Amino acid sequence: MFCPFCEAHDTRVIDSRLAGEGRVVRRRRECMECGERFTTFETAELVMPRLVKADGKREPFNEEKLRSGMLRALEKRPVSSEVIDESILRIKHALRLTGEREVPSRQIGEHVMAELKKMDQVAYVRFASVYRSFEDVQEFRHEIDQLESEK
Repeated sequence: MFCPFCEAHDTRVIDSRLAGEGRVVRRRRECMECGERFTTFETAELVMPRLVKADGKREPFNEEKLRSGMLRALEKRPVSSEVIDESILRIKHALRLTGEREVPSRQIGEHVMAELKKMDQVAYVRFASVYRSFEDVQEFRHEIDQLESEK
């Protein structure tokens, strides 16, 4: 592994532990040249299904697009990046479990909604308002009433 600070080739692992519900290995490394320490994350590279958009177009799964959508909904909310990472891992795992080569993009949206509902209700309503294209205040009120009735 190259050192991100000095680009030396010689780094050593100081500590390894499982993260993301056991799906990721977190490694603390130290550069033998400059002495800087950094963290790497190791995951198995598995093929993700392609997404079928509402208009019929197909595109590869894009984790960054998933992450940015969730981060937009979670902006200025008290949710740690570790919780978000674990949520994204659960969504990816659920998509792989389908065993399908292609999945409707709507399926990802539903997974995101379920994860956000568990993490932060404000973020959930924000995401739902865009995802479901809320037109007026009544739709917000209906979604909030539904959240309250589930408590």
